[in-house]
Amino acid sequence: MSLSAVLLAASPSPSPSPSDTSTPAVPSLQDAQESATNAASWVEQNWSTWLAIGLRVLLILVIAGVLRMVVRRAITKLIDRMNRTAQAVDGTSIGGLLVNNERRHQRSQAIGSVLRSVASFAILGTAALMILGAFEINLAPLLASAGVAGVAIGFGARNLVTDFLSGVFMILEDQYGVGDTIDAGVASGEVIEVGLRVTKLRGDSGEIWYVRNGEVKRIGNLSQGWATAGVDVTVRASEDLDKVKRVLGEVAEKMSKEEPWNELLWSPIEVLGLDSVLLDSMVVRVSAKTMPGKSLTVERELRWRVKRAFDAADIRIVGGATVPADEESADPAAAVAAPSVFANSESPQSAAASPLVSAPVQRPAPK
Repeated sequence: MSLSAVLLAASPSPSPSPSDTSTPAVPSLQDAQESATNAASWVEQNWSTWLAIGLRVLLILVIAGVLRMVVRRAITKLIDRMNRTAQAVDGTSIGGLLVNNERRHQRSQAIGSVLRSVASFAILGTAALMILGAFEINLAPLLASAGVAGVAIGFGARNLVTDFLSGVFMILEDQYGVGDTIDAGVASGEVIEVGLRVTKLRGDSGEIWYVRNGEVKRIGNLSQGWATAGVDVTVRASEDLDKVKRVLGEVAEKMSKEEPWNELLWSPIEVLGLDSVLLDSMVVRVSAKTMPGKSLTVERELRWRVKRAFDAADIRIVGGATVPADEESADPAAAVAAPSVFANSESPQSAAASPLVSAPVQRPAPK
């Protein structure tokens, strides 16, 4: 062996350079074929599952969409049928409740909106849960989280939920509608808009009240059923009762036959008789049932007609400004204000004019 061969064998082998260790190895064709074979086998094993899940989700979406469309269309047809039925009796009273176009339109729109929203939420929510179940997602934690979130939101927005539910029941029960005059406790006036959360009222001075439905504890609807027009006529105690009753009867009969009062009056005007008898006067009460909200109009017209009829029949009406000259000179105390000429049936009699008011009791001085 030569010396050069011995030195070459004894010398250490050169170590690989850093550049050689950082360069990745290029996969061979065999490795690529093996990876493609594994992917193809995995797809071949799971494609049926994917196809089944996709078809199930598609079927759920189609059924939910069709069902939602059918339900919404059925609700719309139901609301339209309700409107057509109400239009057939427009201008009449249904159980004492007057109907009008705006009231019927807003009520039907509100009911339809609530029903459509509830139906859409129920159908789409059920479809979403079924889709998640198709992907084999555990719904228990999701439902638990949704329940906790719902309780938190409901507790934080309890006033909003109360207003909404109260508005739904008010509309479904038809407690009031547009055009009605109501007393809601917190405010009173004419209803100009009925919503699920807020009801708008126009007050007597033109102001608009926004009343939350949840704040209404009791409602007095002055536009349902019928109203009572009551007029108290105060005459002198010396007047002939038969004459007074005859004149009042003639006024009532004539007014009941004339337009438009024959439409506003829902019952004949009745002379109820003596309501009270005082020392120098007596009160005769006249009453009638009227269309809702028209009692004040009928009362004013009735007072006007009674005053003219009494003047023509020479029947004197007791009043503070109509004291005869002979009585004024004979009794200066007669100038004291007497009871109202035409008092409303709800107004109390003046204590000064009542014979039941006794004089102060004189007690003996202590010894």
